[in-house]
Amino acid sequence: MAVHPVRQAPDPVLSTKTKRVTKIDAKIKNLIEDMFDTMDAEHGVGLAANQIGVPLRIAVIAIPATEEDPEERYVLINPEFVKKGGERIIGEGCLSVAGYRGMIKRSEWVKVKALNAEGKAIRLKAEGLLAQALEHEIDHLDGLLYVDRLKEQGALETLQKIEAPEPVEA
Repeated sequence: MAVHPVRQAPDPVLSTKTKRVTKIDAKIKNLIEDMFDTMDAEHGVGLAANQIGVPLRIAVIAIPATEEDPEERYVLINPEFVKKGGERIIGEGCLSVAGYRGMIKRSEWVKVKALNAEGKAIRLKAEGLLAQALEHEIDHLDGLLYVDRLKEQGALETLQKIEAPEPVEA
């Protein structure tokens, strides 16, 4: 489909809470394809619609393949947390804060409910990278960047410039 420019902080669309999707039609399905194309082109793990300037509550995630498991791809429309548990501190970056990473506090596991691209209700229980990506993307949809979380957590000083591009959480 199409690769869109990823909006960079402090673009106001990134700090605005997104609107719920009320109808999943061809336009929304094309947007989802464009989001995957953009995320893949930028070597991200996830992307929220507002990162490409569309203020809708849609996120896509692709967990890279390992020797044991194939790549997992997710479409989340109107995602909401059902529950979170545990706490861990991990490194995180963002396509909208390109070139930087920081140490952030995230949940060990999360439960999320959403709709998939066909409008079917889904529930995910996730840990590891998928849990991190879900928290990160839902933060985007709520108008929060991970650097906002770093400020809240008193960890902004962990933000460091990275030299070589590497896959980052969207």
